[in-house]
Amino acid sequence: MKRIITTLGLLSMLLLGGCSLLEEANNSLDYAEKATNYLDKASQFAEDVPQMAQDAVTNQEARKSLENELISMKEEIKNFNETKAPTIAEDIHNQIIEYNGKLNNGIDSYLKNIENGKWDPAILQDSEIMKTVNELSSLIDKVENLGL
Repeated sequence: MKRIITTLGLLSMLLLGGCSLLEEANNSLDYAEKATNYLDKASQFAEDVPQMAQDAVTNQEARKSLENELISMKEEIKNFNETKAPTIAEDIHNQIIEYNGKLNNGIDSYLKNIENGKWDPAILQDSEIMKTVNELSSLIDKVENLGL
């Protein structure tokens, strides 16, 4: 009887340990998907914003669209930063959060320029925004490897 109880206890521990590993793997896959989607949005943002900034120089409607795009990206940053990373992805997540801080500051700075009537697209190209999005994009391979 003691032997059966011990065996059942060991089997239970193994099954629970296996469930924990399975849960961690699922969390890693979910995180990799969320991070990849976020990085894709950041890349798309980097592609769209320069033309929007160019259009904003002469078009009031384009100015509003640009402001909305910048504010929307700030919201994306906030939402992603609140994502819970699994243990295996903590280093990458912290890197993304660090870049997001720079990106957020760059967006704030550019929004202040807009508020002050400065619509020069060169300011955007030279800003922290474009540099940081490129740095973020460089992490996509690392994130995609989490899903393996």
